[in-house]
Amino acid sequence: MGTPEISPAAAPALFNFKREMLAVLPSLRAFAVSLARRHDKADDLVQETVMKAWGKQESFQPGTSMRAWLFTILRNEFYSQMRRKGRELPDPDGVFAGNLATHPEQYGKLDMADFKTALDTLPDDQREAIVLIGASGFSYEEAAEIAGVAVGTIKSRVNRARVKLQQLLAVDGESDYGPDETSRPLVNKAFPGR
Repeated sequence: MGTPEISPAAAPALFNFKREMLAVLPSLRAFAVSLARRHDKADDLVQETVMKAWGKQESFQPGTSMRAWLFTILRNEFYSQMRRKGRELPDPDGVFAGNLATHPEQYGKLDMADFKTALDTLPDDQREAIVLIGASGFSYEEAAEIAGVAVGTIKSRVNRARVKLQQLLAVDGESDYGPDETSRPLVNKAFPGR
């Protein structure tokens, strides 16, 4: 059986659908990594999402957010997989994850590793909410729609996640961001006005 014929009238819509979907892939993958916590699993999740979206493209409403639609499919697929397999591989001490990481060579990489570790300790619902809002740039309304909860619930989850991250990372104020006391004079000399 060959590829079905595409009518000339349907070709522009198919092209737009494909173009919009491709534009979302980088942020879709980032969201998948935040959920699956492993790049190989995230790639599989994105592939499954794209396949489902492609097969169900007639259910996509032109003029609505392709990004929100794909994030919803990905999220639903992730939780379906989780239910099917029962539970994730337990790694409470981070031993498995620690063996996958390499030692960073710069402070920024260390800070990012600390942040990732802190992010991974958040409950799934809080981590999902803060990634949707903070990293993926969705509005509270869009994130609530993707997660299938009320806007107030998303706001509450994001707030609890932020507070917990501040506690875990010992962040008290703006001075805790950027170069440390040792590096600050060097950065200020190299970049005056900072």
